[in-house]
Amino acid sequence: MSQLGNATFRYRDSAIVGLSHIEAPRVVTSAEFEDRLAVARKALRLPKNLLERVSGVRERRWWEDGTAFEDMAAEAGSKALAEAGVDPGDVGLLINTSVSRTQLEPSVAVRVHDRMGLSSRALNFDITNACVGFVNGVQMASAMIDAGQIDHAVIVNAEDVRRTQEDTLARLTADGVTRQDYQNQFASLTLGDGAAAVVIGRASDRPDGHRILGGVARAATEHHELCVGSFGKMTTDTKNLLTKGLKLVVDAWREAEADGWDWSRLDRYVTHQISTPYTKAIIDAVDLDPDAVPITFDRWGNVGPAAIAMTLSEQADTLNPGDRVMCLGVGSGLNTALLELAW
Repeated sequence: MSQLGNATFRYRDSAIVGLSHIEAPRVVTSAEFEDRLAVARKALRLPKNLLERVSGVRERRWWEDGTAFEDMAAEAGSKALAEAGVDPGDVGLLINTSVSRTQLEPSVAVRVHDRMGLSSRALNFDITNACVGFVNGVQMASAMIDAGQIDHAVIVNAEDVRRTQEDTLARLTADGVTRQDYQNQFASLTLGDGAAAVVIGRASDRPDGHRILGGVARAATEHHELCVGSFGKMTTDTKNLLTKGLKLVVDAWREAEADGWDWSRLDRYVTHQISTPYTKAIIDAVDLDPDAVPITFDRWGNVGPAAIAMTLSEQADTLNPGDRVMCLGVGSGLNTALLELAW
Protein backbone atom coordinates (compact mmCIF):
# COMPACT_ATOMS: atom_id res chain seq x y z
CA MET A 1 0.00 0.00 0.00
CA SER A 2 1.29 3.46 -0.87
CA GLN A 3 2.24 5.72 1.99
CA LEU A 4 0.65 8.64 0.13
CA GLY A 5 -2.97 7.53 -0.12
CA ASN A 6 -5.33 4.68 -0.88
CA ALA A 7 -4.13 1.52 -2.60
CA THR A 8 -4.81 1.00 -6.26
CA PHE A 9 -7.22 -1.81 -7.07
CA ARG A 10 -7.83 -4.36 -9.83
CA TYR A 11 -10.88 -6.43 -10.73
CA ARG A 12 -10.78 -9.94 -12.17
CA ASP A 13 -14.16 -10.65 -13.68
CA SER A 14 -16.50 -7.65 -13.85
CA ALA A 15 -17.78 -5.94 -16.97
CA ILE A 16 -20.30 -3.34 -18.07
CA VAL A 17 -23.02 -5.18 -19.97
CA GLY A 18 -25.66 -2.45 -20.22
CA LEU A 19 -25.63 1.34 -20.19
CA SER A 20 -28.28 4.03 -20.59
CA HIS A 21 -28.93 7.71 -19.98
CA ILE A 22 -31.90 10.07 -20.08
CA GLU A 23 -31.67 13.76 -20.91
CA ALA A 24 -34.18 15.86 -19.01
CA PRO A 25 -36.49 17.46 -21.59
CA ARG A 26 -36.67 21.11 -20.55
CA VAL A 27 -33.74 23.22 -21.78
CA VAL A 28 -32.85 26.16 -19.53
CA THR A 29 -30.20 28.48 -20.93
CA SER A 30 -27.64 30.47 -19.01
CA ALA A 31 -29.04 33.53 -20.81
CA GLU A 32 -32.36 32.95 -19.01
CA PHE A 33 -30.59 32.95 -15.65
CA GLU A 34 -28.67 36.08 -16.61
CA ASP A 35 -31.94 37.83 -17.45
CA ARG A 36 -33.38 36.95 -14.05
CA LEU A 37 -30.22 38.24 -12.38
CA ALA A 38 -29.94 41.42 -14.49
CA VAL A 39 -30.96 43.91 -11.81
CA ALA A 40 -28.71 42.31 -9.19
CA ARG A 41 -25.79 42.12 -11.61
CA LYS A 42 -26.13 45.76 -12.46
CA ALA A 43 -26.28 46.76 -8.81
CA LEU A 44 -23.17 44.71 -8.06
CA ARG A 45 -21.43 45.94 -11.22
CA LEU A 46 -20.97 42.45 -12.58
CA PRO A 47 -20.52 41.93 -16.34
CA LYS A 48 -23.10 40.42 -18.64
CA ASN A 49 -22.93 36.78 -19.68
CA LEU A 50 -20.74 36.00 -16.66
CA LEU A 51 -22.21 32.53 -16.09
CA GLU A 52 -21.57 31.17 -19.57
CA ARG A 53 -18.30 33.01 -20.06
CA VAL A 54 -16.73 31.74 -16.84
CA SER A 55 -18.13 28.20 -16.73
CA GLY A 56 -18.72 27.36 -20.38
CA VAL A 57 -22.25 26.16 -19.54
CA ARG A 58 -24.58 27.43 -22.27
CA GLU A 59 -27.59 25.50 -21.03
CA ARG A 60 -28.71 22.83 -18.61
CA ARG A 61 -31.83 20.72 -18.41
CA TRP A 62 -34.71 20.37 -15.97
CA TRP A 63 -37.33 17.66 -15.61
CA GLU A 64 -40.89 18.63 -16.47
CA ASP A 65 -43.17 19.67 -13.62
CA GLY A 66 -44.40 16.71 -11.61
CA THR A 67 -41.55 14.41 -12.59
CA ALA A 68 -40.08 12.39 -9.72
CA PHE A 69 -36.34 11.99 -10.15
CA GLU A 70 -36.52 8.55 -8.51
CA ASP A 71 -38.79 7.40 -11.31
CA MET A 72 -36.27 8.64 -13.87
CA ALA A 73 -33.52 6.67 -12.11
CA ALA A 74 -35.73 3.59 -12.32
CA GLU A 75 -36.45 4.24 -16.00
CA ALA A 76 -32.74 4.53 -16.75
CA GLY A 77 -32.11 1.30 -14.82
CA SER A 78 -34.80 -0.58 -16.71
CA LYS A 79 -33.45 0.68 -20.03
CA ALA A 80 -29.96 -0.50 -19.12
CA LEU A 81 -31.30 -3.93 -18.14
CA ALA A 82 -33.15 -4.21 -21.45
CA GLU A 83 -29.98 -3.29 -23.33
CA ALA A 84 -28.04 -5.88 -21.36
CA GLY A 85 -30.67 -8.57 -21.90
CA VAL A 86 -30.78 -9.18 -18.14
CA ASP A 87 -34.06 -10.12 -16.44
CA PRO A 88 -34.90 -7.93 -13.42
CA GLY A 89 -35.22 -11.12 -11.37
CA ASP A 90 -31.53 -11.87 -11.96
CA VAL A 91 -30.31 -8.63 -10.38
CA GLY A 92 -28.59 -9.21 -7.05
CA LEU A 93 -27.72 -5.60 -6.22
CA LEU A 94 -29.14 -2.13 -6.83
CA ILE A 95 -27.09 0.91 -5.82
CA ASN A 96 -28.48 4.42 -6.08
CA THR A 97 -25.79 7.11 -6.13
CA SER A 98 -27.95 10.22 -6.50
CA VAL A 99 -27.16 13.33 -4.50
CA SER A 100 -30.81 14.40 -4.86
CA ARG A 101 -33.34 13.17 -2.34
CA THR A 102 -36.78 14.25 -1.17
CA GLN A 103 -36.42 12.86 2.35
CA LEU A 104 -33.73 11.54 4.67
CA GLU A 105 -35.33 8.11 5.05
CA PRO A 106 -35.99 5.65 3.60
CA SER A 107 -33.28 5.43 0.94
CA VAL A 108 -33.86 6.57 -2.63
CA ALA A 109 -32.90 3.02 -3.63
CA VAL A 110 -36.05 1.47 -2.17
CA ARG A 111 -38.34 3.42 -4.49
CA VAL A 112 -36.13 2.66 -7.49
CA HIS A 113 -36.05 -1.02 -6.51
CA ASP A 114 -39.85 -1.07 -6.34
CA ARG A 115 -40.34 0.81 -9.63
CA MET A 116 -37.94 -1.53 -11.44
CA GLY A 117 -39.72 -4.62 -10.16
CA LEU A 118 -36.55 -6.17 -8.76
CA SER A 119 -36.56 -9.33 -6.68
CA SER A 120 -36.87 -9.20 -2.89
CA ARG A 121 -33.53 -11.02 -2.91
CA ALA A 122 -31.77 -8.01 -4.48
CA LEU A 123 -29.74 -5.93 -2.05
CA ASN A 124 -30.51 -2.23 -2.40
CA PHE A 125 -29.04 0.88 -0.82
CA ASP A 126 -27.68 4.37 -1.48
CA ILE A 127 -24.07 5.41 -1.85
CA THR A 128 -23.79 9.17 -1.51
CA ASN A 129 -20.36 10.61 -2.11
CA ALA A 130 -21.03 13.79 -4.06
CA CYS A 131 -19.97 13.68 -7.71
CA VAL A 132 -17.74 10.62 -7.36
CA GLY A 133 -20.62 8.46 -6.11
CA PHE A 134 -21.38 6.72 -9.40
CA VAL A 135 -17.78 5.56 -9.82
CA ASN A 136 -17.83 4.35 -6.20
CA GLY A 137 -20.97 2.36 -7.00
CA VAL A 138 -19.22 0.66 -9.91
CA GLN A 139 -16.28 -0.12 -7.62
CA MET A 140 -18.46 -1.76 -4.97
CA ALA A 141 -20.49 -3.76 -7.48
CA SER A 142 -17.33 -5.01 -9.21
CA ALA A 143 -15.84 -6.13 -5.89
CA MET A 144 -19.04 -8.02 -5.01
CA ILE A 145 -19.08 -9.74 -8.40
CA ASP A 146 -15.44 -10.76 -7.99
CA ALA A 147 -16.29 -12.09 -4.53
CA GLY A 148 -18.99 -14.32 -6.02
CA GLN A 149 -21.75 -12.69 -3.99
CA ILE A 150 -23.85 -11.49 -6.95
CA ASP A 151 -24.16 -12.13 -10.69
CA HIS A 152 -25.58 -8.78 -11.81
CA ALA A 153 -25.73 -5.28 -10.36
CA VAL A 154 -27.49 -2.10 -11.46
CA ILE A 155 -26.08 1.29 -10.49
CA VAL A 156 -28.48 4.21 -11.05
CA ASN A 157 -28.33 7.95 -10.65
CA ALA A 158 -30.78 10.79 -11.23
CA GLU A 159 -30.48 14.41 -10.23
CA ASP A 160 -33.15 17.07 -9.71
CA VAL A 161 -31.59 20.52 -9.21
CA ARG A 162 -34.46 22.84 -10.05
CA ARG A 163 -35.38 23.62 -6.44
CA THR A 164 -31.78 24.51 -5.60
CA GLN A 165 -31.47 26.76 -8.63
CA GLU A 166 -34.82 28.48 -8.09
CA ASP A 167 -33.93 29.12 -4.43
CA THR A 168 -30.49 30.38 -5.43
CA LEU A 169 -31.94 32.80 -7.98
CA ALA A 170 -34.34 34.09 -5.34
CA ARG A 171 -31.53 34.70 -2.86
CA LEU A 172 -29.31 36.41 -5.46
CA THR A 173 -32.09 38.81 -6.46
CA ALA A 174 -33.09 39.70 -2.89
CA ASP A 175 -32.29 43.01 -1.22
CA GLY A 176 -28.88 43.14 0.39
CA VAL A 177 -27.19 40.54 -1.81
CA THR A 178 -23.42 40.99 -2.00
CA ARG A 179 -20.68 40.08 -4.44
CA GLN A 180 -19.55 37.43 -1.94
CA ASP A 181 -23.04 35.88 -1.97
CA TYR A 182 -22.89 35.80 -5.75
CA GLN A 183 -19.43 34.21 -5.74
CA ASN A 184 -20.30 31.59 -3.10
CA GLN A 185 -23.47 30.42 -4.88
CA PHE A 186 -22.41 30.87 -8.49
CA ALA A 187 -21.53 27.18 -9.04
CA SER A 188 -25.04 25.98 -8.16
CA LEU A 189 -26.34 27.73 -11.30
CA THR A 190 -24.20 25.42 -13.46
CA LEU A 191 -26.01 22.27 -12.30
CA GLY A 192 -28.45 20.26 -14.41
CA ASP A 193 -30.97 17.40 -14.31
CA GLY A 194 -30.44 13.99 -15.90
CA ALA A 195 -30.35 10.25 -15.24
CA ALA A 196 -28.13 7.30 -16.07
CA ALA A 197 -27.65 3.64 -15.23
CA VAL A 198 -25.15 0.86 -15.78
CA VAL A 199 -25.54 -2.91 -15.51
CA ILE A 200 -22.50 -4.88 -14.36
CA GLY A 201 -22.08 -8.61 -14.84
CA ARG A 202 -19.40 -11.28 -14.99
CA ALA A 203 -16.91 -10.73 -17.79
CA SER A 204 -16.43 -14.50 -18.10
CA ASP A 205 -20.13 -14.89 -18.90
CA ARG A 206 -20.35 -11.91 -21.25
CA PRO A 207 -17.70 -11.73 -23.98
CA ASP A 208 -19.66 -8.75 -25.33
CA GLY A 209 -19.13 -6.84 -22.10
CA HIS A 210 -16.70 -4.03 -21.41
CA ARG A 211 -14.14 -5.07 -18.79
CA ILE A 212 -13.77 -3.02 -15.62
CA LEU A 213 -10.04 -3.27 -15.02
CA GLY A 214 -9.51 -1.17 -11.89
CA GLY A 215 -7.83 2.06 -10.92
CA VAL A 216 -7.05 4.22 -7.94
CA ALA A 217 -8.87 6.29 -5.33
CA ARG A 218 -7.64 9.06 -3.05
CA ALA A 219 -9.07 11.32 -0.37
CA ALA A 220 -8.24 14.84 0.79
CA THR A 221 -10.94 15.26 3.40
CA GLU A 222 -9.20 18.20 5.03
CA HIS A 223 -10.96 20.17 2.28
CA HIS A 224 -14.47 19.03 3.19
CA GLU A 225 -15.77 22.59 3.62
CA LEU A 226 -14.92 23.83 0.11
CA CYS A 227 -18.28 22.77 -1.35
CA VAL A 228 -21.26 22.20 0.92
CA GLY A 229 -24.74 21.40 -0.35
CA SER A 230 -28.02 21.25 1.54
CA PHE A 231 -31.69 21.28 0.60
CA GLY A 232 -32.08 24.33 -1.63
CA LYS A 233 -28.56 25.74 -1.29
CA MET A 234 -24.99 24.98 -2.33
CA THR A 235 -22.00 27.14 -1.40
CA THR A 236 -18.67 26.66 -3.16
CA ASP A 237 -15.17 28.05 -2.86
CA THR A 238 -14.67 27.63 -6.60
CA LYS A 239 -11.03 28.70 -6.77
CA ASN A 240 -9.77 26.44 -3.99
CA LEU A 241 -12.02 23.58 -5.05
CA LEU A 242 -10.32 23.59 -8.45
CA THR A 243 -6.80 23.95 -7.02
CA LYS A 244 -7.14 21.29 -4.31
CA GLY A 245 -9.18 18.96 -6.50
CA LEU A 246 -6.62 19.13 -9.28
CA LYS A 247 -3.78 18.30 -6.88
CA LEU A 248 -5.77 15.33 -5.60
CA VAL A 249 -6.28 13.98 -9.12
CA VAL A 250 -2.61 14.42 -10.05
CA ASP A 251 -1.49 12.70 -6.84
CA ALA A 252 -3.82 9.77 -7.56
CA TRP A 253 -2.60 9.58 -11.16
CA ARG A 254 1.04 9.46 -10.09
CA GLU A 255 0.27 6.87 -7.43
CA ALA A 256 -1.39 4.66 -10.06
CA GLU A 257 1.63 5.03 -12.35
CA ALA A 258 3.89 3.85 -9.53
CA ASP A 259 1.70 0.75 -9.23
CA GLY A 260 2.00 -0.14 -12.91
CA TRP A 261 -0.89 1.70 -14.54
CA ASP A 262 -0.14 3.57 -17.78
CA TRP A 263 -2.82 6.08 -18.64
CA SER A 264 -0.79 8.39 -20.85
CA ARG A 265 -2.52 7.56 -24.15
CA LEU A 266 -5.98 6.13 -23.63
CA ASP A 267 -8.64 6.31 -26.33
CA ARG A 268 -11.14 8.25 -24.21
CA TYR A 269 -11.06 10.14 -20.92
CA VAL A 270 -14.57 10.58 -19.49
CA THR A 271 -14.03 13.22 -16.84
CA HIS A 272 -16.57 14.64 -14.44
CA GLN A 273 -18.32 17.46 -16.30
CA ILE A 274 -18.02 20.74 -14.39
CA SER A 275 -16.71 23.65 -16.42
CA THR A 276 -14.24 24.84 -19.05
CA PRO A 277 -11.54 25.86 -16.50
CA TYR A 278 -11.76 22.49 -14.70
CA THR A 279 -11.54 20.47 -17.91
CA LYS A 280 -8.62 22.50 -19.25
CA ALA A 281 -6.80 22.19 -15.94
CA ILE A 282 -7.11 18.39 -15.96
CA ILE A 283 -5.99 18.16 -19.59
CA ASP A 284 -2.94 20.33 -18.92
CA ALA A 285 -1.99 18.73 -15.60
CA VAL A 286 -1.68 15.16 -16.89
CA ASP A 287 -1.06 15.96 -20.56
CA LEU A 288 -4.22 14.53 -22.11
CA ASP A 289 -5.18 14.71 -25.77
CA PRO A 290 -8.06 17.25 -25.78
CA ASP A 291 -9.71 15.34 -28.63
CA ALA A 292 -9.97 12.29 -26.34
CA VAL A 293 -11.90 14.24 -23.68
CA PRO A 294 -15.61 14.49 -24.58
CA ILE A 295 -17.50 17.58 -23.37
CA THR A 296 -21.14 17.54 -22.28
CA PHE A 297 -21.27 20.20 -19.52
CA ASP A 298 -21.86 22.95 -22.09
CA ARG A 299 -25.34 21.56 -22.86
CA TRP A 300 -26.21 19.43 -19.82
CA GLY A 301 -24.54 21.45 -17.09
CA ASN A 302 -22.97 19.64 -14.15
CA VAL A 303 -25.26 16.64 -13.63
CA GLY A 304 -23.46 15.58 -10.46
CA PRO A 305 -22.67 11.85 -10.16
CA ALA A 306 -24.72 11.18 -13.30
CA ALA A 307 -22.34 13.26 -15.45
CA ILE A 308 -19.71 10.56 -16.04
CA ALA A 309 -22.31 7.85 -16.66
CA MET A 310 -24.35 10.03 -19.02
CA THR A 311 -21.26 11.07 -20.97
CA LEU A 312 -19.99 7.47 -21.18
CA SER A 313 -23.42 6.32 -22.37
CA GLU A 314 -23.48 8.98 -25.07
CA GLN A 315 -19.95 8.05 -26.15
CA ALA A 316 -20.64 4.29 -26.25
CA ASP A 317 -21.56 4.14 -29.94
CA THR A 318 -18.29 5.85 -30.89
CA LEU A 319 -16.08 3.40 -28.98
CA ASN A 320 -14.55 0.31 -30.59
CA PRO A 321 -13.73 -3.09 -29.08
CA GLY A 322 -10.35 -2.88 -27.44
CA ASP A 323 -10.48 0.86 -26.77
CA ARG A 324 -9.11 1.91 -23.39
CA VAL A 325 -11.40 4.28 -21.49
CA MET A 326 -10.98 6.15 -18.23
CA CYS A 327 -13.75 7.38 -15.94
CA LEU A 328 -12.35 10.18 -13.78
CA GLY A 329 -14.48 11.49 -10.96
CA VAL A 330 -13.91 14.13 -8.31
CA GLY A 331 -16.40 14.83 -5.55
CA SER A 332 -16.83 17.41 -2.82
CA GLY A 333 -15.17 16.18 0.29
CA LEU A 334 -12.66 15.90 -1.41
CA ASN A 335 -12.54 12.44 -3.00
CA THR A 336 -11.44 11.18 -6.38
CA ALA A 337 -11.60 7.85 -8.20
CA LEU A 338 -10.00 6.95 -11.54
CA LEU A 339 -11.31 3.80 -13.21
CA GLU A 340 -10.07 2.14 -16.41
CA LEU A 341 -12.35 0.18 -18.74
CA ALA A 342 -11.37 -2.08 -21.65
CA TRP A 343 -14.07 -1.60 -24.28
